[in-house]
Amino acid sequence: MISFFEQNCVSQTDLVEEVRTFFSPESILARAKNFEYRPQQQQMAVAVAEALLGRNKLIVEGGTGVGKSMAYLVPAILYATQMHKKAIICTHTINLQEQLMYKDLPLLQKVLGVDFTYTMLKGRANYLCTRRLQRAMTHAKNLFTTTEQRELERIYEWSQKTKDGTLSDFAEEPDPKVWAEVCSERGLCSPKLCGHDSDFAKDHDVCFYQRARKKIFNADVLVLNHSLFFVNLGMVPIPPVDGVLMKNDFVIFDEAHTLENVASKNIGISLSSGQFRYALNRLYNPNTQKGLFTSLLKPNEVPHVADALESGEKFFEAVEHACDSLQEDTSSKHKWSELRIRRPDLVENQVAQHLARVRDDIARVTDSNDDDQSNAELNDCSSRLLEIQNDIGDFLNQAAQEHVYWVERTFGGRLHRPQISLHAAPINVAEYLRQRLFSCDTSVIMTSATLSIGAEQNGEEEKIEKSPRRSYRGGIKSVLPVGLDYIAGRLGAESANTLQVGSPFDYEKQMKLYLVNKMPDPRDEAYQPKLIEYIQHFIKQTHGKAFVLFTNNRLMQDVATELDPFFEELGIDLYVQGGGLPRSAMLNEFRKNTDSVLFGLDSFWQGVDVPGESLSNVIITRLPFVVPDHPLTEARLEMIQQRGGDPFMEYSLPEAILKFRQGIGRLIRTQSDHGIVVVLDNRLLNKFYGNAFLNAVPRCAVEVI
Repeated sequence: MISFFEQNCVSQTDLVEEVRTFFSPESILARAKNFEYRPQQQQMAVAVAEALLGRNKLIVEGGTGVGKSMAYLVPAILYATQMHKKAIICTHTINLQEQLMYKDLPLLQKVLGVDFTYTMLKGRANYLCTRRLQRAMTHAKNLFTTTEQRELERIYEWSQKTKDGTLSDFAEEPDPKVWAEVCSERGLCSPKLCGHDSDFAKDHDVCFYQRARKKIFNADVLVLNHSLFFVNLGMVPIPPVDGVLMKNDFVIFDEAHTLENVASKNIGISLSSGQFRYALNRLYNPNTQKGLFTSLLKPNEVPHVADALESGEKFFEAVEHACDSLQEDTSSKHKWSELRIRRPDLVENQVAQHLARVRDDIARVTDSNDDDQSNAELNDCSSRLLEIQNDIGDFLNQAAQEHVYWVERTFGGRLHRPQISLHAAPINVAEYLRQRLFSCDTSVIMTSATLSIGAEQNGEEEKIEKSPRRSYRGGIKSVLPVGLDYIAGRLGAESANTLQVGSPFDYEKQMKLYLVNKMPDPRDEAYQPKLIEYIQHFIKQTHGKAFVLFTNNRLMQDVATELDPFFEELGIDLYVQGGGLPRSAMLNEFRKNTDSVLFGLDSFWQGVDVPGESLSNVIITRLPFVVPDHPLTEARLEMIQQRGGDPFMEYSLPEAILKFRQGIGRLIRTQSDHGIVVVLDNRLLNKFYGNAFLNAVPRCAVEVI
């Protein structure tokens, strides 16, 4: 195949024109299979190229079907190769990462005519470290129980066959405890210890992580997920210079509507009672008498580990009891699963002194031990115990300004007791991102199909406002943020350039919207029967092929149980989230089984791609307003109110509209798709804010029943 640049002889000095030509109707890409010229895609690609050349920040909303990944990959690859930069591409979902790695980037290697390399970065704990594996095999009797030793043997056999040495290459993932002793860890797996020039690498195959690391530093394009990006961002010195994560890089975030929540989860504190136990049991487990100390100390010489474990148990129990008391004070009848803590020194901290004694034991052992590998493992444990000690202290001090602190309680697991987790996160990540991300001297580009509080249209604002069903009441339009202002403000990206390009889909021909006005109030006894009645009605209309999106798990499970006979009678398979089948497996089954129905919660509202007949019906049971019972949400609403703002208009409504757009966006994924969207929430028709949701729906046929 003749490459694009060989065919057109385009000068590499004019990146914008190269990109514009590549996405033109006459380019080689336009003649490729399944490709159609889309002016929206060309417009977006040119804007990305201009942002890269100007080292600018850019927010782009590209409607569904624009072909966003190609629109940013082409200019990113050309700019990276011409300017000797590294393109960091961040996504939220595994599905999109795999699309980039196994479809889009290989295609561009064939047609772009530019010699470039790409790779995907996973968290280092996903990679096997062959040096740690050899050590674990040598010390297996001291580290593992008999069952765990068999698991170690299975990992070793797998290591002789695997190609990439990561967890995703397992048919059945290994025991997490055993894997933790053989995976790559910072300080235990380094170029000096495991790299090509190390003594170990001369006698063994090089460590899988170090092999991947070499590819990462040499690649022109690096694909990773949002969580891993923010983990690494926290390790970068402030202020960043000539890059974000590494020198001479630039960053493109796809699925950018998830950035705020992902950033919040990866900034601050997250420590569970299970993590506490594991960190100490890695040194010594009093029940099994296994651990790093086993071969170095006698059982009677490790009392401080047992004392620390006991102090940890008492600490987390005290936290749980304190939270129970706080909940009783609120007169709430519900048992708490997440509880916001607004009291420093919630309980007495006796854990610190016990952890300090264990760390002293580690120092004493390493001083007298000449096994460098064992010492490295022990020092890694000591570092983790110090992190835990600091996290507990920081949680109890509650000194970080504008952070929210909360405790989570989950049930289940082998120990048959609740797991208690301590959390802290910034209420608003805008300032953090403004300093750590948007102050860098390189391009940061964000894109998604849903970043604004409006429909997937381009240049049709006047048409939308003149439509009777979309007219605003009560001055709501003047209060809601315009265009991309909302997302820019939430992320601290106010200085970014913005662009909205519409969808190439013909929604008026491809989609019909049903609005049900006869729904009772959810608190009414008649609500659930009526909900079931309408779900049945619309499921029959398409004979399955439907997503039914819920906002409440208990309601979803109750409705699913009630509808079992109905689906059995129709011969339709029902898949229910949380029913035991993993999310990815459930989605694959739904794709293959054309006449089926899937009941889903939050994760199925977004990031799910089911083109074709298999998904012809999306039923939205309730408008997806965020429930203010989670501590982080509660704190965000309080912050707005404290500065005199309107929490509903400034946060609850915009967030609900964005998620509503995501839910509707599951239906039409290609230009040949057709189907219906059903909204079983009459607030769209009866509340003053209803038209704000309707204005976020692509122009299509509408029927009110």
